[in-house]
Amino acid sequence: MRCRKSIFAAIFVFVACVVFADTKDTLTVATWNIRNYLPVNRRIDGKFRPDYPKPEAEKAALRAVIRQIDADVIALQEMGSGGHLAELQRDLESEGCVYPHAHVLAGADPVRQLAVLSRFPLREVREHSDMDFAYRDGRTSVSRGLLEVSVEAPGTGLGEGLSANRRVTLFVLHLKSRLTTFPDDPESATWRAKEAEAVRNRVLQRFPNPAATGGGGGRFLIAGDCNDVVSSRPIRALLKRGNTEIARLLPATDSRGETWTHYYAREETYSRVDNILVSPALAAAVVRMWVVDSPDVLVASDHRPVALELRWK
Repeated sequence: MRCRKSIFAAIFVFVACVVFADTKDTLTVATWNIRNYLPVNRRIDGKFRPDYPKPEAEKAALRAVIRQIDADVIALQEMGSGGHLAELQRDLESEGCVYPHAHVLAGADPVRQLAVLSRFPLREVREHSDMDFAYRDGRTSVSRGLLEVSVEAPGTGLGEGLSANRRVTLFVLHLKSRLTTFPDDPESATWRAKEAEAVRNRVLQRFPNPAATGGGGGRFLIAGDCNDVVSSRPIRALLKRGNTEIARLLPATDSRGETWTHYYAREETYSRVDNILVSPALAAAVVRMWVVDSPDVLVASDHRPVALELRWK
């Protein structure tokens, strides 16, 4: 009899878990520049090491932070090849953090790439690696391209037949760094602004009316490392074109009320350069946005993750 009761209890718990999973009405999305998850020249223990992989201590810290965030979808910048992404998937899974769906985009920059990890199937994937813009005396490619993926947020009792109004599209970007070889473009400000404009134009091609809500409409996020501050030309370009509002920059703070996401050691400066921009059609679904500041964050990277929670009423 005790055994039978235990079986019934186990069945009840299993059914309860299934129902809970099927009625989950939130979606958590995060973005993080994970600082060179690939072989690069490094200084390890005071010695120069060419083409050295990301140290295991940094990888372990990275995984600890990802487990803590517990996001459904994570946009990653400075990922290496598909093999590096697969390694991260395997290591996370061995620690009980499963992301069965993933994609990496190889842009014009063959080294530092864009990637996504997701708990839910990627319903649609588009690699925008064809974007370019006029720069100086020619045309230049958007270095890391633009990765577009669509996921469907879980809905009450809908299972695999999720409705279109729960589909969210995520655009992942990584704009040009401030390093430059052109004296007439200090800190690559013009290059970065033109990349942002190219990204903005592509987003508007995909979603001409960002405020539309019907049939999925303009439900999208633009996430990644913008390499510039919130008042800059690149951010302004991503928020609006003419009278068309494309996305909104919402407040995000850490546990101490601080907003910075990047520490630049050379200048000893802190700034908010990593963002999740929210389309007008999706803004009402935002519950909260925050900057992750657990102790392992700055062991893993010089950037701090930004996370956002969406909820459908």
